[in-house]
Amino acid sequence: MSLSAVLLAASPSPSPSPSDTPTPAVPSLQDAQESATNAASWVEQNWSTWLAIGLRVLLILVIAAVLRMVVRRAITKLIDRMNRTAQAVDGTAIGGLLVNNERRRQRSQAIGSVLRSVASFIIMGTAALMVLGAFEINLAPLLASAGVAGVAIGFGARNLVTDFLSGVFMILEDQYGVGDTIDAGVASGEVIEVGLRVTKLRGDSGEIWYVRNGEVKRIGNLSQGWATAGVDVTVRASEDLDNVKRVLGEVAEKMSKEEPWNELLWSPIEVLGLDSVLLDSMVVRVSAKTMPGKSLTVERELRWRIKRAFDAADIRIVGGATAPADEEPADPAAAVAAPSVFANSESPQSAAASPLVSAPVQRPAPK
Repeated sequence: MSLSAVLLAASPSPSPSPSDTPTPAVPSLQDAQESATNAASWVEQNWSTWLAIGLRVLLILVIAAVLRMVVRRAITKLIDRMNRTAQAVDGTAIGGLLVNNERRRQRSQAIGSVLRSVASFIIMGTAALMVLGAFEINLAPLLASAGVAGVAIGFGARNLVTDFLSGVFMILEDQYGVGDTIDAGVASGEVIEVGLRVTKLRGDSGEIWYVRNGEVKRIGNLSQGWATAGVDVTVRASEDLDNVKRVLGEVAEKMSKEEPWNELLWSPIEVLGLDSVLLDSMVVRVSAKTMPGKSLTVERELRWRIKRAFDAADIRIVGGATAPADEEPADPAAAVAAPSVFANSESPQSAAASPLVSAPVQRPAPK
């Protein structure tokens, strides 16, 4: 290779001139007309499909909204009819005591809220799936994913679901309501609030218990139906039973006619008879049906009246280890043992019982 060729190869290549750069092509009027024509033809070909899809979606949404409104209104009317039916029962003697306004209002509101929420969820969820189907979206993967997610959420929040379902069935079955006194096993007291997940109870000492509905295995409602007031009267075994029964009957008759006990008592006070008979006492049972939650009040008043009536009739009430009044005090010397002949050390009996004393043993003296 010659020197000139080497120098020519090593020299930098000349930069292109500005005239050599490609110039951007400017669209002409004919190209713009052609693009507009293609777009118009594409819109013309697909506008019917878009219109059909839009009308279908609009129809689905309108039908879902109307159906949701109709169902919610029907549920509201059903709850109002339930309230009117309960109010019609208030005219009876027992209906006004069993049906509490606050309890009925809260129960109807809870039932209506649950039914309206469930109806709205079902209607709007179905409408959403139908809208997605109108856009030709494959719903199989979505439904499968929703099913898996639902199972996972169900396992993770099973306690919450259990509490919710238990609350729903508790409200629907009217197991208890506001103002009732219940024994839920884990706690007992007066119901101050009923929820779908938690029930609030106020205990006897004023404390508030928050009981999860799913944790309640059994419920004892002390405010439904009627309560029983029972009083046991213990008298001496020597008392005249006819006299005792007569005095108790007079007390029962007088108490049943006075205010406000005539409203709290739902049945006449009955003398059931002898509940037990012992050697020195006998127990007479007195019982009556009362308004729910008022049995303790009636029992206290009944004991008060029986005690005053027995004092006036000279009938003594006994009980426990109380000694009868007619027994004489015990002689303190009765527990002292008689003197014994063995107490005298010089008596023949004491000498014969004394141990024999042997003679001392003689030991040889040491050498």
